[in-house]
Amino acid sequence: MTSDANQTVRTRFFDTKIEFLKGVGPQKAALLNQELGIFTFGDLIQHYPFRHEDRTVFHQIKNLNDQLPAAQIKGRLREWTLTGEGNKKRLVAYFTDGTGILELVWFQSIAWYEKNLRPNTEYIVFGKPVAFGGRWSITHPELDLITPENENGGFWQPIYPLTEKLRRKFVDSRTISRMMKSLLEVSRSHIRETLPETLVQKYRLVSKADALWNFHLPQNAQWLHQAQRRLKFEELFYNQFRLIKNKLLHKTEYPGMIFGHTNLVKQFYENHLPFTLTNAQIRVLSEIHEDLKTGRQMNRLLQGDVGSGKTIVAFISMLFALDNDAQACLMAPTEILADQHYQGLKKFADALGVNICKLTGSTKKKERELIHRQLLDGSMHIIVGTHALIEDIVQFKNLGLCIIDEQHRFGVAQRAKLWAKNSRINPHMLVMTATPIPRTLAMTLYGDLDISAINELPAGRKPIKTVHRYDAHRLSVFGFLKDEIAKGRQIYMVYPLIEESEKMDLKDLMDGYESVSRAFPDVPLSILHGKMKSADKDYEMARFVRGETKIMVATTVIEVGVNVPNASVMVIENAERFGLSQLHQLRGRVGRGAEQSYCILITDYKISKETKLRIETMCRTNDGFEIAEVDLQLRGPGDLSGTQQSGLLDLLVANLAQDGEILKAARISAEEILNADPDLLQPVNQPIRAHIEHMGKEATNWSRIS
Repeated sequence: MTSDANQTVRTRFFDTKIEFLKGVGPQKAALLNQELGIFTFGDLIQHYPFRHEDRTVFHQIKNLNDQLPAAQIKGRLREWTLTGEGNKKRLVAYFTDGTGILELVWFQSIAWYEKNLRPNTEYIVFGKPVAFGGRWSITHPELDLITPENENGGFWQPIYPLTEKLRRKFVDSRTISRMMKSLLEVSRSHIRETLPETLVQKYRLVSKADALWNFHLPQNAQWLHQAQRRLKFEELFYNQFRLIKNKLLHKTEYPGMIFGHTNLVKQFYENHLPFTLTNAQIRVLSEIHEDLKTGRQMNRLLQGDVGSGKTIVAFISMLFALDNDAQACLMAPTEILADQHYQGLKKFADALGVNICKLTGSTKKKERELIHRQLLDGSMHIIVGTHALIEDIVQFKNLGLCIIDEQHRFGVAQRAKLWAKNSRINPHMLVMTATPIPRTLAMTLYGDLDISAINELPAGRKPIKTVHRYDAHRLSVFGFLKDEIAKGRQIYMVYPLIEESEKMDLKDLMDGYESVSRAFPDVPLSILHGKMKSADKDYEMARFVRGETKIMVATTVIEVGVNVPNASVMVIENAERFGLSQLHQLRGRVGRGAEQSYCILITDYKISKETKLRIETMCRTNDGFEIAEVDLQLRGPGDLSGTQQSGLLDLLVANLAQDGEILKAARISAEEILNADPDLLQPVNQPIRAHIEHMGKEATNWSRIS
């Protein structure tokens, strides 16, 4: 049989409907279809467990403690009794192993357990032990009769994603395990190797078939580790392979304008640059200019902490375009941020005789019409705006550079609309973010982009001093704020909620505004929150920018806001309710001027270990990249991405917070193979070629089994 025929047989096998698997049938198949999206053998074998429970050890009742996540106990079921009425009705059974008594409690399916429990019979019990009323109990335990297969323990139970409906229908992780065992027993000869033998040997990986078997039904802890390692490597390898392949294709198939002339850039450097660029800014500008000279479209991500000087890098990059008879645009997610950029860049543009304008949703019709004409005839060189820039009516004479700020706030389709603004040749793309991204996350989210990082602050900026205070210290905090106001400084006070919440005992914004008003009766205040109309937000922010108000009471709306160098203090109420990355972003609103700035984190006395780590990290460092790494460890990659990004949410096995070394090895391997054999023509790389061809262009996860 030819390899193509073998491939077809394998494909057909994994396309088999799940109802034809031994032990499933039409009814259970319908449940799996509806609840888990499992329709075929291939779907089931990729329904991976999210953790494994250690069933290799038996505990004694006398040695139980609250720190055990779960316990497995072998003993005898003595008797049971029914107590309570209505919703409080429960079945309580008494279980002993000779060292103590354990109560087993059921609130659901009571009739079934009454009918099927066997008194004075040996069972194995598994569940979370809890001490209550001087006795240990387990609620809704797993209960198995002792058999020769399980009496000595010695296995790991995979725990699968389930739904409440499945549990009510008695489909649990053990049910899925039994199905998986049936499938694995008949599928082994159909599981093909998806990695080259060179990689399997280099990293001492187990085979794909052994990995699948031991991930679903591990023989022991060592086999489970090897199975996880193999599947993680493969998943990350194909993730990186796709991104790097896209990056190489982009560099060969997408031409871009050549920006060789630098007259305006030199003029700006020599006569108008008001400060010395940092080494990091100079390095990044060099990387950008190298891209702009290649004749290929630049596709670069610029990440830099709040206040690191990305805007001046963006402006100089625009000058490269203007120097070569092209136009540039900068798109920001909010009118506030667009106005900040426009005001900051206009003074530089005016000094050079460069025509710059701003286009947002609130731009007047007459002004819009003038902007549209000037963009089309080329007399408008730079435009700064919001989503208004991607409207069809906005057309350019020769758009050469698109800069997108806070790029995670824009979808791929919105960014693509900017590409279409030049029908002759692709404009260069520079996307910027003030959210430092951990290296592992950047490789997975943006592995198809070239990445530059500004990792130092401009000279003269003093590090923000961050302190932690409890609610009881509020009076002393207010005293400090009064001293800062007396020095002419301004203050942000941020609250997590807008209105009272019965479920969460938090200081909400309106209550906070009233208490601040009472504490500072003679100080003019501003208020800002997401439920305000756009015009009202702009009005309040403008008053604060002009210094007419001294305290801004706000929600996280000001996380990305205007630059107010005179604001020297950021007070964050209920800081325990904010993520680490968000706390860092909020803190970045101060520290913009030459004066010493402060961030005060106020919390309740009762805070979790995780919250303590967040607060300690904030107080210890101002380094956004270090903070991002800690945040990744605490929250995982999903929360940090902020949006569904290609390549991240497809991961089924790997964990970016834990698998950084595997990711690096996978990326290096993918790069080496693509550099040496970009079309995968060498025989050793045929497993990769076959796997990718089978998955097709629409596949979201190339590591999945076929």
